[in-house]
Amino acid sequence: MSKQMDRRQLLKSGLVGLGAMASFPYLSMGAFSGVEPELDNKNRIIRSPLVREILPGGRIDPISFKARLNANENPYGPPESAQKAVVSSVMRSNRYAWQELFDLVNKVAVKEGLPPNHIMMAAGSSVLLEKVAIISFMKGGNIVSADPTYMSLVNVAKSVGATWKAIPCKADWSHDLPAMEAAIDKDTRLVYICNPNNPTGAITAGDELYDFCSRVSEQVPVFIDEAYIELAEGSNTKSMVSLLTKKKNVIIARTFSKVMGLAGMRVGYIAALPEFLGKIDAITRGGMDIAYTSVFAASASLDDQSFQQMTKEKNNAVKKYLCSQLDKMGYAYVPSVTNFVLFPIAMAGKTFLEKMSAKGIGIRAFEIKGQPYCRVSMGTMEEIQLFVTALKSIS
Repeated sequence: MSKQMDRRQLLKSGLVGLGAMASFPYLSMGAFSGVEPELDNKNRIIRSPLVREILPGGRIDPISFKARLNANENPYGPPESAQKAVVSSVMRSNRYAWQELFDLVNKVAVKEGLPPNHIMMAAGSSVLLEKVAIISFMKGGNIVSADPTYMSLVNVAKSVGATWKAIPCKADWSHDLPAMEAAIDKDTRLVYICNPNNPTGAITAGDELYDFCSRVSEQVPVFIDEAYIELAEGSNTKSMVSLLTKKKNVIIARTFSKVMGLAGMRVGYIAALPEFLGKIDAITRGGMDIAYTSVFAASASLDDQSFQQMTKEKNNAVKKYLCSQLDKMGYAYVPSVTNFVLFPIAMAGKTFLEKMSAKGIGIRAFEIKGQPYCRVSMGTMEEIQLFVTALKSIS
């Protein structure tokens, strides 16, 4: 039996307060942050039919973390070019950044090979996921997605009246595209695909996904969340943005939070057909929520190819080191193309989380199909070495 954790329970458990909420940003549901997370009878957050997220037994102070490896952030940013852009623009931040935002939209459009009217900006891609959910499910319907997956769009869709068809990932953790296609019916309003996927780190082969999106988008819009696509390298990696040049009804989300190192500056965008973006424009304004200085930081980061390349190289080096250590310790991790790694652990998730926190290491703990897992973000080499040392000591 599930239950709702009310605010009094949160206070008693020590989870409320600036420090605690910083430890658990995932307790918020963005546009629906007043909705408390649903808990099962073991006080685990119910993420999906297959996933429970583990909460610690007491308060954790993230400021004391020696290694913050729980939020998939870029530990090397913001780039120096973005810092300089913020400093040079802050004196003009008493003004609205309309023209500057248009300039940024044009720059993004060139990057994606699309006309500017195919781009909508916002303060982070999660805002746009939520807006798409609102305009797609105001009159009900169902959403089809993988399980496990990133839950922002799905949660908001459910909050405004959608039902969710959760399709388990395949044995290799990729999307089960045939099963997802078979789940589409007359009430399906949107298919959501996070590729590379979060929290697994796995990727669905680009050619297979391209064929799926091209075909399925003739029936129903397909939203492809590509937050981690810049970090994924290899022949099986492929963005779906070129489908828009073929007038396919797809929506592609990108963020400046990962490879460009601007998580706290809050900038993201979606690329979609103008008529789809028009449905969002009918009820809200895209881009109005981006801070003046963030516009300049984003523009500088977009141009800073050397920083992006450095991030990829260091991320891959840290991940290679971690995986080599996990191999030596006998952990069967999920092969990851992102800046985090998911692997099963041999102790209760709550115990693991608390032991890591006691050593100053911030990570995430889940139960997936009844098996406890750790998800660890790629920090700096020094931070991941601290994690490995801690893992060896508690295993």
